Amino acid sequence: MTTTTPSSNHHLSPAFPGRAPWGTAGKLRAWQQGAMEAYLDQQPRDYLAVATPGAGKTTFALTLASWLLHHHVVQQVTVVAPTEHLKKQWAEAAARIGIKLDPEYSAGPLSKEYHGIAVTYAGVGVRPMLHRNRVEQRKTLVILDEIHHAGDSRSWGEACLEAFEPATRRLALTGTPFRSDTNPIPFVEYGEDADGVRRSVADYTYGYGSALADGVVRPVIFLTYSGNMRWRTKAGDEIEARLGEPMTKDAVSQAWRTALDPRGEWMPSVLRAADHRLTEVRKAIPDAGGLVIASDQDSARAYAKLLREITGHAATVVLSDDTGASQRIEDFRQSEDRWMVAVRMVSEGVDVPRLAVGVYATTISTPLFFAQAVGRFVRSRRRGETASVFLPTIPMLMSFANEMEVERDHVLDKPKKDKDEDPYAEEAELLKEAEKEQDEDTGDQEQLPFEALESDAVFDRVMYDGAEFGMQAHPGSEEEQDYLGIPGLLEPDQVQMLLQKRQARQISHSKKRPAEEADLLELPADRRPVVTHKELLELRKQLNTLVGAYVHQSGKPHGVIHTELRRVCGGPPSAEATAGQIRQRIDKVREWATRMK
Repeated sequence: MTTTTPSSNHHLSPAFPGRAPWGTAGKLRAWQQGAMEAYLDQQPRDYLAVATPGAGKTTFALTLASWLLHHHVVQQVTVVAPTEHLKKQWAEAAARIGIKLDPEYSAGPLSKEYHGIAVTYAGVGVRPMLHRNRVEQRKTLVILDEIHHAGDSRSWGEACLEAFEPATRRLALTGTPFRSDTNPIPFVEYGEDADGVRRSVADYTYGYGSALADGVVRPVIFLTYSGNMRWRTKAGDEIEARLGEPMTKDAVSQAWRTALDPRGEWMPSVLRAADHRLTEVRKAIPDAGGLVIASDQDSARAYAKLLREITGHAATVVLSDDTGASQRIEDFRQSEDRWMVAVRMVSEGVDVPRLAVGVYATTISTPLFFAQAVGRFVRSRRRGETASVFLPTIPMLMSFANEMEVERDHVLDKPKKDKDEDPYAEEAELLKEAEKEQDEDTGDQEQLPFEALESDAVFDRVMYDGAEFGMQAHPGSEEEQDYLGIPGLLEPDQVQMLLQKRQARQISHSKKRPAEEADLLELPADRRPVVTHKELLELRKQLNTLVGAYVHQSGKPHGVIHTELRRVCGGPPSAEATAGQIRQRIDKVREWATRMK
């Protein structure tokens, strides 16, 4: 396995060697050259290359395909892509270097003018034997783009195995090799780690950290927004919570969805802020574009309407079941329009290099999807560009943002069940105990739908290069504008210095401000951590323990004590209470216990 690091190729230009040794491209980047040399040295049948989104996997793969065709190692090429749009994009990229792929192939003999075909994983799933017959008849290189999609369903994985098992060479590509399930990915090698867990083994890895050091991708500034959310459950309970406060998984989901409701104030405020940021970026990069990633089609249309009201210009809307979706993406890529709103379709692989500002307006919370989504904004075109991504203050998303430079492998095995060997056993036990409210009737919380009632937005913090900056501020305030107005072209160290200076200025102004004027939390971001879900579980466990002790002291049932705590302190059942509400109940039950002594 080969892994590039900033130290391993710091002496090389990102465009090294500045020539095309196989006559396929104007120049190769250092990692592409390294991956080519590693492949040609090994000449393996199967090769997995992991390269961060925006690094140029397509150029590497087509350079290799050209070499294999030229040296008669293979006679034809089959590219398998996740979507119809990407299938066409591969064919267009291949045509530019003289490899002709048919993206419309369905069955039968292929015209002699083509060197191969481009198909989707779904297409292979429908007719695996058709593709098996093709690779059995002629020596074939199969390029499996974003190979993790072969694990999306067992049928797709089995179809790929059946179709491409006889292939002469197989090149697997991915920017995000990890998955949230344990379906094995075809043609990927797995090796046991020190804990006996099987993980994917890449032949060549070029991670985000290395690409960032080489100037191949843009650094990302994450701007997060908190705010108060209020919604109503099916049982009629009105719940109020603040984004970033620890709460149950269901409550986090409901608060998150309330924030993303286009009828509230959170989304319009964040879209206005994002458009302000885009205006600043376009001063240095005139064609810079923005992308809102939505959860569903109704939300996407509503966000587009809000953007039209904010900007005075129509936004491009891309819906996955729209027959013209691919053309809309292409039109937006070629234009200088400000905003595109899409549902999932552009989360992976679609090449729109001018995208520089993003709004993560979906409740999809897997690290795989998050990395793919952020990957749409990191493709670098010129020195000094930065990407800006707006997020709700959700602990999970902030954790993903902080881990952008961490390499991940696909884990095939779940942790062992034995509690002593299971690293997640303690947390699972905490979860089980904390969610068990003895004698407290909380109803069937998991199944409750909700109605979003109202939301507001508060600028929370900026996350950059593993550090956090800023102090909370209202949308439209001078403090918020300080961060939205960061120039669009800056070197990474200049961004860091500017963020430090602006936070220092905020702190200085805050100290001079009379206490009665401070209507928001007067703490810098690095002293205002987002409390994790695990810390909430600890608080709930502490409350349950204290209630249990007070049961013996008072002789009252658990349910009576919990009900009395709710009556005195206010708020929902403990399963949906925020950290602040739980702490208040902890203090109250301690007060009761002290009085009885």
